[in-house]
Amino acid sequence: MYKNLMRLCLVLLTLFLGTLVMTGNGVAGNPENRLHMELKYGRVVIEMRPDLAPRHVARIKELVRLRFYDGLLFHRVIGGFMAQTGDPNGDGSGGSGVNLPAEFSQEPHVRGTVSMARLPDPDSADSQFFIVLAEAPWLNGKYTVWGKVVEGIEYADKIKRGETMRGGKVDNPDKIIHLRFATDAKK
Repeated sequence: MYKNLMRLCLVLLTLFLGTLVMTGNGVAGNPENRLHMELKYGRVVIEMRPDLAPRHVARIKELVRLRFYDGLLFHRVIGGFMAQTGDPNGDGSGGSGVNLPAEFSQEPHVRGTVSMARLPDPDSADSQFFIVLAEAPWLNGKYTVWGKVVEGIEYADKIKRGETMRGGKVDNPDKIIHLRFATDAKK
């Protein structure tokens, strides 16, 4: 009986510490790790994952504070795959000017995953990111996952698509109206 009681205490302690770690490191319950992306179709809510990609999340936060993403276009959108944004040039050629070292993880690229776009160099991610619209296992372990859409994926589904034959390049693309932290989404 004593052994069973000890096992139960260990399980409860593990659950408690796991919850403490999850809320303490900002993964769950921290509005500073939740972004509201306003589109003309509605709000897409992204939960950032500093546990997976701390440097990328820190950089995204810096850019959100600077309002870098406000008005940027979804320049590359492939139906049944993904919607890409984050380029101030609007054509996939630009960024913020700060390349980030890869933070690849085992997190799968499933519907709603938010991941960094990059060049062939794994350490070339900058400000461009994409929202995965359908499972894309060929990306797993090759792109830095930094978030997940937790509300409003149906609005991401409505983003104007480009032509597959043109690599998803969009004519007259939709844009991010603004991207804010949940704590100041109305500002």
